[in-house]
Amino acid sequence: MIPMPGRDTPVWNDSEVLECVSVLPEAPGVKTITFRPPSGATFVFRAGQFITLDLPVPGGNVQRTYTISSSPVSHAYISVTVKAQEGSIGTRWMLDHLVPGTRIKAYGPAGVFHLPRNPDGKYLFISAGSGVTPMMSMTTTLFERGEDPDICFIQCANRPVELIFRKRLEYMASRVTGLQLHFVVNKNDPYEVWTGYRGHFNQLMLGLMCNDYLEREVYCCGPQGFMDAVREILNSLGFNMENYFQESFQAPAETRAELNEFDDVVPQDDVQAQIVFSRSNVSAVCTETDTVLAVAKNAGLNIPSGCTFGVCGTCKVKKLNGDVHMIHSGGISDEDIEAGYILACCSNPIGTVEVEV
Repeated sequence: MIPMPGRDTPVWNDSEVLECVSVLPEAPGVKTITFRPPSGATFVFRAGQFITLDLPVPGGNVQRTYTISSSPVSHAYISVTVKAQEGSIGTRWMLDHLVPGTRIKAYGPAGVFHLPRNPDGKYLFISAGSGVTPMMSMTTTLFERGEDPDICFIQCANRPVELIFRKRLEYMASRVTGLQLHFVVNKNDPYEVWTGYRGHFNQLMLGLMCNDYLEREVYCCGPQGFMDAVREILNSLGFNMENYFQESFQAPAETRAELNEFDDVVPQDDVQAQIVFSRSNVSAVCTETDTVLAVAKNAGLNIPSGCTFGVCGTCKVKKLNGDVHMIHSGGISDEDIEAGYILACCSNPIGTVEVEV
């Protein structure tokens, strides 16, 4: 449980402006900005919540929401860690103009994407880019409670140098046994050795990193496409999505119901589908949970295959019509997908599908 300030200690509310007290670089184009109230009031919030800043940009103030990256165990200040996206106005102004002594109006804290009141469970934190900020607050909170936490922490970035908070996370992991770190990057930094995972996060990586993921509560934050992919992976592996929570940069949830409102396609074993193999002039009835490869074999047709996990790409076939639900592990390129190809081993038919087999 997060300790509360003493009775005689004032608690900050959004009637008081905040003063910037430090600006620290974290990664290329990323800075952590720390605020304190001039009165000395303390902050009360939950790890993972956000705050809204009123930013005096040219042309008129704009309001921008940022997840608090500091831990609520430290009541004297709050920090936000920001990265300007293309076309950014508010965050760009913060990176270029915020200096110690600057005072701005703020609102909050708010949001329901946060740890439970008594965070004694097993956690899987999955993030990409600046989506690591709520995970940093949560991890620091669990670390500073003085107990050995049970956290599998997965962070994805384009390059190793863009892994925000990497050194701080490694320090915490060196002081406890229950914080397991896993970093995934798309490419190396020049003239630097990288021995970790490379490529896009996928279900095979998840199994290697955290083989007890079905027993954990999952918190996810990152670009929308990344979070969609994580949900698809978990759905395909039979994860109980009642234990999945995610935050969004564009629209942070303010009610618990908003966190789990996902319009995901999940193949069902009681819903009928059909696959038409055009070259063989064969049609087979199946269910949505059957794969194109399995249905082809049952129909006496041969689709060359190898790993059956969506890695090797051997079973790539052309989809002519219809929709499939495909969760692969890197065995097919985005260009091939756009051209209509699928991997038969990890594609589930939705409705009627025609493939060139």
